Amino acid sequence: MKTRTPIYWRDRGGIRRAYADLREYADVGGKREALIAKDEKLATSDPAIAQDLLAKRIKELDGLRRGRALHGLAGQATLEAFASLHLVAKTKGGDVTEKWLELAELHLERAVAHFGAARDLASITTADVRGWAEHLKESDGLSGGTIRHHLNTLSNLYKRARAERMVPSGYNPVGDLLEKPQARRMEAKWLEVLDAALLLEAARLYRPKEKIGPPPLRFAHELVATFLLTGGRESEILGLEVADVSFDRGVVTFRPNDWRRLKTSTSHRSVPLWPQLRAILERYLAERPPSRLLFPSYRTGTEAMVTDFHKLLDAVAARAGWGEGDIRSKMFRHTYCAARLQTTDQGAPVSVYTVAKEMGHGGESMVRRVYGHLGEVRQRSEVVEYRVELYVAKLGERLAALQARSFGTTIGTTAVDSQPSRATVVAATSRA
Repeated sequence: MKTRTPIYWRDRGGIRRAYADLREYADVGGKREALIAKDEKLATSDPAIAQDLLAKRIKELDGLRRGRALHGLAGQATLEAFASLHLVAKTKGGDVTEKWLELAELHLERAVAHFGAARDLASITTADVRGWAEHLKESDGLSGGTIRHHLNTLSNLYKRARAERMVPSGYNPVGDLLEKPQARRMEAKWLEVLDAALLLEAARLYRPKEKIGPPPLRFAHELVATFLLTGGRESEILGLEVADVSFDRGVVTFRPNDWRRLKTSTSHRSVPLWPQLRAILERYLAERPPSRLLFPSYRTGTEAMVTDFHKLLDAVAARAGWGEGDIRSKMFRHTYCAARLQTTDQGAPVSVYTVAKEMGHGGESMVRRVYGHLGEVRQRSEVVEYRVELYVAKLGERLAALQARSFGTTIGTTAVDSQPSRATVVAATSRA
């Protein structure tokens, strides 16, 4: 009786090439597949080489099957299918942000494209992961920090795979990688106190141009002040509700709500409502129409969170001499931290622990390593403030140029807005 062989042949360009039907090993990734020799791109046409490749592949699949039995694994998990399951589970868990999910999905899509959709998780080795990291760097041109984020996402997937017994206990080809890419350590952009004061003054003097279409954002001053005087993350500030500002308690509270979630459990916090911000928001809330959000957008016709205010920042920054893209909200968080570290608490320098808690961090390390900056202008104070009148001499021509650009733009504003700031009076006196 003739023995059935898994090898079958197909005509490819006039040449018969070898394939193997290994579907009886489907539980460990077996399928119909080409028998391709090392360093070749097409299936072999040599019967002897085909037999040798088949024997090696069956040995590999047998090993995987024995390994699964030995480790009590629940079954086979292919990369694409398990990545989808992993993302769904993360979404249902509710512990990650939408931005995190979007990036994780992108990272895993790239992993699937590189390793193959049907690749068994247990068959991906540390050498394979190293090859993927090199591919991301050489072919996609990604930086070390971005590649590290990709690897972290894949590592997190393997954590779930171990928990669900799809790979052996302790198996993680990413964790076994000895040399992992690193982000270049560079000091983040931030503003000296006098530069922040100049920007805040530019925001106070800014008036949006009237145009046909959605209404412009009319709270540049209040928005920039809230960023600079709370240290909140972008989504935290844009999702603040009016009720989150307590004038009685003197705090601004960052809490999850229907508009957005918070980044971590320690992000739920209260920060001081500093006198400068109190004065700005008291006037703002007394004059504006009622709404739930502190900074609402009505571009869609109903109240919603602001989603993009880069043009507003660019317009304000241009008045103070900065270029397009020079000022972004991430800088405000660093600026607040640097300014807060210069404040005093009952006569003594404020503790790093206090600042870390106001930043929404679980420990002090991020303040010490990332957010703490030592500027050239250091002024001990009991409060965080950016008052331009304190730096008239140092700002000099920059402040004069800002005031010259803003001359005559206060027509049609409220009586409070149209009054000159103390800096304007001081500057005019000094020039006289």
